[in-house]
Amino acid sequence: MSKKLLKNIHDAKKSLSLHFNAGIATVRKVGDLPGYSSVCFYEDGIANVLSLDNVKKKYHVTYDSTACDCFELQKEGGTKHVFKPSKRLFYLSLSNDVALVTTVEDKINKYTVREYSYTKKRM
Repeated sequence: MSKKLLKNIHDAKKSLSLHFNAGIATVRKVGDLPGYSSVCFYEDGIANVLSLDNVKKKYHVTYDSTACDCFELQKEGGTKHVFKPSKRLFYLSLSNDVALVTTVEDKINKYTVREYSYTKKRM
């Protein structure tokens, strides 16, 4: 998560191990993403990753499979953010910052039940 998008960055109650194709990173900080909720903050990360399941609890989200193959997030006041597809994730470009969103279904099959349960407990 980009530091400039967050408020109130502080130590997390518990650390979280993120598994990437390049290895494992331990996240020890959280911050508040205004209008969303608390999120993990990993200073060496290159993208902001949000859960579609959590995003749709806060905002109206639609998926257009014909016109743009994109997710549209409708904010209060009519502002829209369009998440476009990349090879594996949908992304929103905010100048030099990028927010990514993926579905649980895309990822859940890549982990064991134990790994998934462990991660859910740490969130």
